[in-house]
Amino acid sequence: METKQWYMEYKIHKNRPGLLGDIASMLGMLEVNILTINGVEGKTRGMLLESDDDEKIRLLGEMLSKVNSITVSALRQPKLVDILAVRHGRYIDRDSDDRKTFRFTRDELGLLVDFLGEVFKREGNQVIGLRGMPRVGKTESIIAGSVCAMKRWTFVSSTLLRQTIRSQMSEDELNPNNVFIIDGIVSTIRSSERHYNLLQDIMTMPSTKVIEHPDIFVQESEYDYNDFDIIIELRNNPNEEIIYDTFTASYTDEL
Repeated sequence: METKQWYMEYKIHKNRPGLLGDIASMLGMLEVNILTINGVEGKTRGMLLESDDDEKIRLLGEMLSKVNSITVSALRQPKLVDILAVRHGRYIDRDSDDRKTFRFTRDELGLLVDFLGEVFKREGNQVIGLRGMPRVGKTESIIAGSVCAMKRWTFVSSTLLRQTIRSQMSEDELNPNNVFIIDGIVSTIRSSERHYNLLQDIMTMPSTKVIEHPDIFVQESEYDYNDFDIIIELRNNPNEEIIYDTFTASYTDEL
């Protein structure tokens, strides 16, 4: 049987001395490897495990269900959010109604960059929306995530470099392995016909596209929210409102 990774998470009711050692010994006797271990948000511990026998994982879950000091809350093949939870010691805030929306604050930029880096490593077509007020770190996070994924980034439109509105690109720039960065306001409110034609071509490519200000992009274009695979919200603090009226006018004035 092939080797698989598993994510195990358990809540600690009584953190008695030797508890982790007992669990590690149980895993060792079953020949299940511990790849990573970390505390996850308080009295919860997460482990990334590796085994070539699914039956051993099933037995592990049954045995741990008899341990009064803990309650196993997850035992599954790991999702991206599980892997990042073990790395960073906390779960990414996720919208309970719209499960493709993930929330970050500026003091979590390291976690966001790691998240983007893992997402950018995926092959094929994916569209990511990134909401946030000006100067919160959106574009910088995309670039850093591209570096983590060892991918080249290409600006289709942006205000980071004053004004970037591309109407054509070289063959090297149109490599599907690149990460394409699109400012949803610049590409719709300020776009020319040539730029919009280029944008449409890029949107059909089997590549990663990251669209800043996705709500304006949807409002002013033929695309809708179903075209997005992931929506990310980045705030200066958890209570900050993302209000486009306060800065869309300045885009028109500056450009």
